[in-house]
Amino acid sequence: MTSLGLFAIVITLSAVFGIINNRLLRLPLTIGILVISLLVSIVLMAADLFLPWQGMAGVRDLLTQIDLPNSLMQGALGFLLFAGAISVDLQFLLLRKFSVIALALLGTFLAVILFAGGIWGVFALLGLDVSPAWCVVLGAILAPTDPVSVVGMLRRLGLPGQVQALFAGESLFNDGVGVVIFTVALGVAHEAHAPSFLHLAEAFAWEVGGGVLVGLVGGWLAMRALRLVQDSHIELLISLALCSGVYSVAGAWGMSGPISAVIAGLIMGAPATQAAISTHGQKDIRLFWGLVDEILNVMLFVLIGFQVLSVSFNLPLVMAMALAIPLSIIVRGLSVFLAILPMYVRRRDRMGVWAVLTWGGLRGGISVSLALTLPDGPMRDTLLGVCYAVVVFTILVQGLTIGPVVRMLQKSDQGNAV
Repeated sequence: MTSLGLFAIVITLSAVFGIINNRLLRLPLTIGILVISLLVSIVLMAADLFLPWQGMAGVRDLLTQIDLPNSLMQGALGFLLFAGAISVDLQFLLLRKFSVIALALLGTFLAVILFAGGIWGVFALLGLDVSPAWCVVLGAILAPTDPVSVVGMLRRLGLPGQVQALFAGESLFNDGVGVVIFTVALGVAHEAHAPSFLHLAEAFAWEVGGGVLVGLVGGWLAMRALRLVQDSHIELLISLALCSGVYSVAGAWGMSGPISAVIAGLIMGAPATQAAISTHGQKDIRLFWGLVDEILNVMLFVLIGFQVLSVSFNLPLVMAMALAIPLSIIVRGLSVFLAILPMYVRRRDRMGVWAVLTWGGLRGGISVSLALTLPDGPMRDTLLGVCYAVVVFTILVQGLTIGPVVRMLQKSDQGNAV
């Protein structure tokens, strides 16, 4: 099947599921679509279990053709991150830059280590033979919060600007950091002898630092180009060139494409850049990237729902999946708290925001895509199952209940405490 045919199938399912959600469930669009796609997947699995049919093989072949990991990591992710970064208020983000850096770097590292240690104990308790190295890989898969889920959630909540910037900034940057950690951890798990700490530090610095540099250079060039024209169509083309260009260049040079896209998006949305764009161009760019974000977001959640068909279930795995959910919440809370501990020492009334950051730490398509890139074998089935359980729980349960948590925060008047 052609790429256009695959796109037509996914976008048609997105539209149909959207209509069903609008008429029946009335949930937030992406969550409602995920619920429906999960229900359809469960029906297909049940039908295949009790009445085996050849159509299930066709469905799995179709998912293989769509290839969610490559589709997301080599294309859609750059556009999603760029669109999310444009909408972030750079002034508020700069006010909370140290918190964002601490959460994106130290918080992500802590989340990887803490989850790896906890899940290794869970696997050992259940008799699942998973080495510590592979537990670190799983920790890297689930450590970063998903910008697609988080930024979409922020739009529905009345959080203060600084808290929104903290949420969005962390989710945008720790995504890139998480992908880098996953790449390094997967290499370590495959090697008989672990590389030196210096080698790991160099690889991490090249990917993260290089991604930042590419994003900065690309953003500066785009700003210069925007000052040469006052045509909304050309200005929109420049934003497209910036997004796709930095992501592709960074990836080709072994740097972090996600981080470069975030940096470029922040520069595009900065007041200095916006001042160089015509009034009509500003409206067109905001509208275009808002639509891109919404369409890709919806399509991604349709695919996430159908990826349950890739999981091979058994009793020990189901038990591990159940235990991994509370473990992920505990680890998220600890990593956030420890990453910005000095702030809590000075201001204890910030615990309300800590609770929101903990419960709002949703995982999504990035985690699923990373898990699907794992090599075939028993490790892949186990890690994919645990990943899927955490992702679905955070999106459905935490995503639907974050509203009451935020209202409790606002009621206690701690919204500006971060």
